[in-house]
Amino acid sequence: MKITFPQMLLKHAAERPDAAALREKEYGIWQAHSWADVARLVEQVAAGLHQAGLRRGEHMVVVGANRPRLYATMLAVQSLGAIPIPLYQDAVANECVYPMNNAEVRFAVVEDQEQVDKFLEIRDRCPAISNIYYDDPRGLRKYNEEGLAAFDTLIETGTAFAAQNPQWFRDEVAKVQPDDVAAMFFTSGTTGNPKGVVHTHHSLLDRALAGAEFDKLTHAEEVLAYLPPAWIGQNIFSYAQWLVCGYVVNCPESASTVTIDLKEVGPTYYFAPPRIFEGLLTSVTIRMEDASPLKRKLFEACMSVARRVGPDLMDGKSIGMLDRLKYAAGNFLVYGPLRNNLGFSRVRVAYTAGEAIGPDLFSFYRSIGINLKQLYGSTETAVFVCLHPDNEARADTVGVPIRGVEIKVADNGEILVKSPGLLKEYYKNPEATAEVLTPDGWYHTSDAGFIDSHGHLKIIDRVKDVGRIKGGSNDGAMFAPKYVENKLKFFSHIKEVVAYGDGRDQVCVFINVDFDAVGNWAERRNLPYAGYTDLAQKPEVYQLIQECIEKVNADLASDALLAGSQVSRFLVLHKELDADDGELTRTNKVRRGFIADKYKPLIDALYDGKTQQHIETQVKFEDGRTGSVSATLQIWDAKTFTPVKAAA
Repeated sequence: MKITFPQMLLKHAAERPDAAALREKEYGIWQAHSWADVARLVEQVAAGLHQAGLRRGEHMVVVGANRPRLYATMLAVQSLGAIPIPLYQDAVANECVYPMNNAEVRFAVVEDQEQVDKFLEIRDRCPAISNIYYDDPRGLRKYNEEGLAAFDTLIETGTAFAAQNPQWFRDEVAKVQPDDVAAMFFTSGTTGNPKGVVHTHHSLLDRALAGAEFDKLTHAEEVLAYLPPAWIGQNIFSYAQWLVCGYVVNCPESASTVTIDLKEVGPTYYFAPPRIFEGLLTSVTIRMEDASPLKRKLFEACMSVARRVGPDLMDGKSIGMLDRLKYAAGNFLVYGPLRNNLGFSRVRVAYTAGEAIGPDLFSFYRSIGINLKQLYGSTETAVFVCLHPDNEARADTVGVPIRGVEIKVADNGEILVKSPGLLKEYYKNPEATAEVLTPDGWYHTSDAGFIDSHGHLKIIDRVKDVGRIKGGSNDGAMFAPKYVENKLKFFSHIKEVVAYGDGRDQVCVFINVDFDAVGNWAERRNLPYAGYTDLAQKPEVYQLIQECIEKVNADLASDALLAGSQVSRFLVLHKELDADDGELTRTNKVRRGFIADKYKPLIDALYDGKTQQHIETQVKFEDGRTGSVSATLQIWDAKTFTPVKAAA
C-alpha cells in the first residue's frame, strides 16, 4: 500500500464524510465524530502546529489515553512531515527524560494536569522542550509557565491560518511520501535505555492492510481503544487499521469505566494481552464462587460440555447431534449470557498478543463461542507476522505467516523474519540496528521456536531465557520459564509468576497472588487479613498455591520435552510486582533479570533449602512518595512427578 496516513484520512473524509470515525464517552454519553469532523480538526491542529514552529522531520511527543483530539494530533503531525512519538501515560517523569532528549523533542501535546506536571518536573533536564499543549484544562487555570498553552488555543490559531490558506493543508499532505518516517515507538528498555523503533508510513500501513485482509475486516467493525497508544499493538489496531479499514474506534470515558464501556459498545474486533483475558476470567470465577449452589452446579455442568465440544465447534469440526443439542442448551443458559456480560456478544474476531497465553485460558474463551486467536509480532515488525486462521486456532502455536512474510529458523533455534513491516532502524543507534537486521533484510526476533507440520509457528521462549537444568535428577532437561509461568497464571488465584532454574538443579518460582480473587476466597472462609502482605503469607494461601503448582507439575510430567521444568520450591512475594518499582515493563512484562538482582536473598534462600527468609523492599507509591515493605516470607516445597515417558 503506497499511501500515507493523512492521505487515508482525506480518502475516508471524501468518500464517507458523515460516517462515524471516532466516538468518545463524556459524562456517560457517547459523542460521535464523523470523518469530515476529524479531517477538519486535523487540518486545524496541523495549521496551529505549523504556526507554532513545528517543522518537517522533527519529533513531537503525544501523551495520554485514547482520545479523538490526541489521534487528530498524531495525524496533524504526520501531515506536516513531522514524526509523532506516543509515550506511556503512566510512565513516571524520569522515564520520559531519555526519550525526550534522544529524539530532541521541542513540542508535546498531553492529555491533562497529571501529564503537564510530569513534563514541568523534567523541563530542566530536557532543555529542548519549548511548547506543551494540554487537552483537558481542569486544574490548570492558574498555571503560568512559559510555553504552556491549552489545546484550544492551538486550534484557534490553526483555524484562522487555515481559513486564510485553504489549499495549504492539502499541499502539505501531498508532500509526505510513503517511505517517509511516520512514527517512532520506544521499546520497554528491559536491559538498558529504551530504543526508538523507527517506522515508515508504508511499513505500518502495509501490515495493517495485511492483517485486515487476513480477517476480512471492513468499515462495519466496532473497536474499543482502551490500551496505551504508546504500545504498538494498540496503535496498529485503533490507529493504523482504523485508517486502513475506516471502521469506528470507541474511546472509553476513563480507565475505571472500560468494563462498562466494553458492554455498551459490544466490539466486533477486539484485542487484548493475555493479562486482560486472565483478569476477565478471574472476575467470572469470583462471581461464580459467590453464586448459589444451584447456579454453580449449572455453570459447572454447562462448562464441562463447553470444554469438550466448544473448541471443535469453533474450528468447524463435526460433532454428534446430542452434543450439539447440549451445547445449544448451554449457550442459551450460560455461554450467551456470559459473553454478553463480558461485552463479547458481538465479537467476530478477538486477538491476544504480547505474551504467550496459557492453553487452558485460551481454550476457555473458544469453548464459550468467542473466536479468540493468537498473533505473533513485535514493535520492530509492525505487529503482524503470524496470525491464526479461522478454524485453525491452537493454544500452542501463534499462527501462520501472513502476506509478505518469510520465516526461517537459525541453527540456534532463533526465529528470523523478513517482512515489509520491518523497522527502518533504531533511532541514533546503528550498532543495535546492525544486531537485529542482517544486510539481506532478515530481522532477528530473539525468540526460539520452529514451524510445525501444519505450517504454524510455535514459540518456545526467548532465546536468552531458554535454558537447561544442571544437576539433580533432571540434569540436562530443557527449562522454558515463560511456558511454566503461563501455565501457572491460568489459575485465577495467581496473578504473576517469575520462574528460575537455568543452570540450577531445580525450578523455583516467585508468586504474586491475585489480591481480589484470593481476598474473596479468604473472606468466604472467614480468614481475616490486613492487606496484601498479610494475606500473601497465610498458610492457607500457601496451601492453595501449592495445589495449583502441583496440578501444573502433573501436567508438565506428561510433556517429554519440558518434564524437567516442574516447580520444586516456591514463595509468595510480600508485594505485587509493579512497573513503577522497575519490576515490570510498561506493557506488564516481567523484568526477570532485574527481579533476580533485586530479590537475590530470596533466590538464594529458595536454592539453599531455607524454609523462610526476611526481606525489606523499597516501594514507590502512586503519589510519588517512597516507602518500604518488609516481611518474613515462607518457602514451601511442591510435589514433583516422574515423567510419564520415563515411568513407562
